[in-house]
Amino acid sequence: MKKVLLFVPLILFLGMGVFLYQGLFLNPQKLDSALEGKPVPAFSLEKVETPDELISNQDLKGQVSMLNVWATWCPSCKYEHPFLMKLARQNILPIYGINYRDERAMAVDELGKKGDPYNINIYDKEGRLGLDLGVYGAPESFIVDHHGIIRFRFAGPIDQSVWDETLLPVIRELQADAAKDGAS
Repeated sequence: MKKVLLFVPLILFLGMGVFLYQGLFLNPQKLDSALEGKPVPAFSLEKVETPDELISNQDLKGQVSMLNVWATWCPSCKYEHPFLMKLARQNILPIYGINYRDERAMAVDELGKKGDPYNINIYDKEGRLGLDLGVYGAPESFIVDHHGIIRFRFAGPIDQSVWDETLLPVIRELQADAAKDGAS
């Protein structure tokens, strides 16, 4: 019996090792979103640029749109930013920024220097909206239909290939559905 007990720590160690090893191969971009098919969580938060102006989830309805979670401390967000600027110029859909767990002055300064691709920029200093959205980290983007329902989540920076192969087909389909419903 004592000999068997000697192997228990080894068995536990090997079991945990296999579990952790499998985790190395998970792709955060492919993790399911618990909110797909559900409304954008209710919120009322300040705009980044104007703290006296509140934005709510109701302000985001009416068009197919993209919520983009970003922060000044996020290197991948800096990589993604020029592409978001390009998208904003193309005016394919409204892009709503969620400035996640950041300092307002730094966010305003960065947008002033690098450009602001967002139609509305929501200040989520405490990260509560991000938590409600199930954000793993910045950047993350959510495609939202014209009824305010989250239809797709993408974790990681958006570039041309992600846009063309993953996001744009979803957006085009949702825009076609919105046009059938008489919305934009």
